Amino acid sequence: MFDIGFWELVVIGVVALVVLGPERLPVAIRTAAHWIKLIRSTANSVKSELEQELKLQELHNDLKKAESLQMSNLSPDLQESIEQLKAAAQSVNRPYQPQPEPQNEIRPPQPEPAPVADTAPVAAVSEPELVELTAPPVLPDAVPVKGEVKS
Repeated sequence: MFDIGFWELVVIGVVALVVLGPERLPVAIRTAAHWIKLIRSTANSVKSELEQELKLQELHNDLKKAESLQMSNLSPDLQESIEQLKAAAQSVNRPYQPQPEPQNEIRPPQPEPAPVADTAPVAAVSEPELVELTAPPVLPDAVPVKGEVKS
């Protein structure tokens, strides 16, 4: 691709070792490898999207040809394209159809409905126990505070 031979790579490696040093060279190699992977994955995704768009455009052109022939006396390749287009349309519509709920799903407990008022007497509710809170003890005035002068 770039027409770089083995000895050119060796020279680049030696220069990188001299410039970056042995401590920073592994980090630089990992960073470069990460960027190369990112660029390759982006290029592959763009390539696959373009191929998909070209295929879609071809199917669209085949559909126009089929419509111009009034869907009769179609060649086998046009008929196959129409079948592929129908299958693609069904696969696109499938996710929007309601799915049945799975039976083994864990759900949070639902609150029980409020009971209907009965005519039975209501049991007496006991009052909560009261706890007295006491104030913290007061320090005597005899203890001098730092920086305070007693007279």
